[in-house]
Amino acid sequence: MNVNFKKGMNMQITGLLQAHIAKTDIDSKDRTYNRINNIKRAAGLAILLLIGGVTTRLSAQKNPIVRNIYSADPSAHVWKDGRLYLYPSHDVAPPRGCDLMDKYHVYSTDDMIHFRDEGQILESSEVPWGRKEGGFMWAPDCAYKNGTYYFYFPHPSGSNWNTTWKIGVATSKYPAKGFKVQGYIHGLESMIDPDVFVDDDGQAYLYYGGGGKCMGGKLKDNMMEVDGQMQPMEGLEDFHEATWVHKYKGLYYLSYSDNHDLAGHHNRMRYAVSKSPLGPWTYKGIYINSTDSYTDHGSIVQFKGQWYAFYHTSVLSGNDWLRSVCVDKLYYNPDGTIKPVVLTQDKDAAFDPGYNK
Repeated sequence: MNVNFKKGMNMQITGLLQAHIAKTDIDSKDRTYNRINNIKRAAGLAILLLIGGVTTRLSAQKNPIVRNIYSADPSAHVWKDGRLYLYPSHDVAPPRGCDLMDKYHVYSTDDMIHFRDEGQILESSEVPWGRKEGGFMWAPDCAYKNGTYYFYFPHPSGSNWNTTWKIGVATSKYPAKGFKVQGYIHGLESMIDPDVFVDDDGQAYLYYGGGGKCMGGKLKDNMMEVDGQMQPMEGLEDFHEATWVHKYKGLYYLSYSDNHDLAGHHNRMRYAVSKSPLGPWTYKGIYINSTDSYTDHGSIVQFKGQWYAFYHTSVLSGNDWLRSVCVDKLYYNPDGTIKPVVLTQDKDAAFDPGYNK
């Protein structure tokens, strides 16, 4: 606890004790008896005040939630242990656009206040088929099926990175350690931003895209092969990249970033809905407006009864390519549409290598 905060609370407690005892002790027929009981009551009030002060101080997360490294493209999931896990990409400083992005970390929380860095789980040097120069480890995702965690990541297989993108797969029996690269999904186009959605019946779907094109299709039970043909996701308006699919009250939601670039304002997060996980989709609107970053990429997840929208900004660095993951509450209207997310920010936020311990 902060020293000044403790000092202030002690002063409030002392004042409360003195005032309460003085007021209730006047004209007492049995001063000793009343004084003892008054002390008890005042002490109880003081404890409540202290607890209330601490609770208020720690009652909400402060954005950005990741400050020990620069991070972007957050993929959030709640796994069987009840914790929320976050799989972002990692912006390496000093940046060279997105070229140097590497070394994925995992974060977890059980209260949406403290996000613990679980450590690095994968880097480009561990990808046998990856480009020899490294880097280009962009927005990932993770899925769970039949006792195994599947980590999906885009990475080029050649020096000509833009035409050699692959969607790699690493697996582990744990959500935040022990991942080993198993290969990549064959038969895909050279695109990025994998998203894997596992439906209530256990069927997994793969989505990926970029540059205005979004594709989706079924995965086989091994979670590493496409089952049939990938197909274009129809009905999306101004799609750019950053596909994310979630389900709410039986309806499928596909969210993504758009191509907005006007008067210093850039990517916004949009969404569409469908009765089928592969569409066609009905466009519904924008749920996150432009931030201070040139890009945005997010995920939507429910945790302990509350829905959340994850996204990124450049607030810690002021640099479009040194981003920081944030989260805010998300709400639905009675008709299922998403209310615009109110973005919050800690005005005193600063990069801190020890922040996510």
